[in-house]
Amino acid sequence: MSADDKYPPESGRRRFVKGVVGGGALAGVGATGSATVNSLTSSTGTGGGQTTAMAIELTGGPAPRGMPQIPIEITDDGYLRGKWPEVTTITQNGVEITVAQEDMAGDVTYSGEWFQYCGMEGYENIQPEYESDNLFRSAPGGYDWQSEEYETGEQLHVDSFDDYEEWGNGIGQDGMGKPASANWRSQDAEDTLTATVIRSPLIEEAAQEDEWLAASTENGFLAWLNVCTHFCCVPGYKKNEESSRYDAADGVYCQCHQSVYDPFNIVQTLFIARPRPN
Repeated sequence: MSADDKYPPESGRRRFVKGVVGGGALAGVGATGSATVNSLTSSTGTGGGQTTAMAIELTGGPAPRGMPQIPIEITDDGYLRGKWPEVTTITQNGVEITVAQEDMAGDVTYSGEWFQYCGMEGYENIQPEYESDNLFRSAPGGYDWQSEEYETGEQLHVDSFDDYEEWGNGIGQDGMGKPASANWRSQDAEDTLTATVIRSPLIEEAAQEDEWLAASTENGFLAWLNVCTHFCCVPGYKKNEESSRYDAADGVYCQCHQSVYDPFNIVQTLFIARPRPN
């Protein structure tokens, strides 16, 4: 599909140029970041402020940045678990606060603040000390193969992804990876954190030469918080045939306003995390 066809007139959508929205947002942070951080970390909330997160790359549409990655690990029993940062106490603006953050690889600090947007900063399961086994559990509305293997709420297991190098569902290319819709840190919470897990040979190969991917993925498994950074919708990877009209058949496509993400390219994003309510 040509660039001219990417946003056809009948879609009623504006054409966006890659990097323009995100670049403008970063420029704004650079110019006024200090004042913005101070206003967001006042007595009305805890933590938040200027945050650097690792995310699946935004490649098109109106969203301001990519969706945050969830570092993943495999338990001894073969279940998939999203890592949660270590909980510690720091002093911010002269006040001691509890945060979830840890240095993982290179200069990357993994933080619970990566997920503080779209109102999720108020979720109990985003709070640093919320207790969870952090396992990914099968979510409703997943892929056809999931409904055949899992009940909603069952823990995802590596054995279900053995065909990841061949899997396909008729959307885009086969063999890019096998996905699953999941909930994370949500089994006993009022609010749900939606995620996507994928096992991909592309991630498996890239992790051999990338320090961050080597630390945050395992055996080709990658996960991200599946909440669009535009208007907080739930996008889909290979879930909507319309995605091919926007060069997104092999990407993550948000049907609400046609934002597109590349799950096979992890990039650093800079944004203002919203403070957690006191």
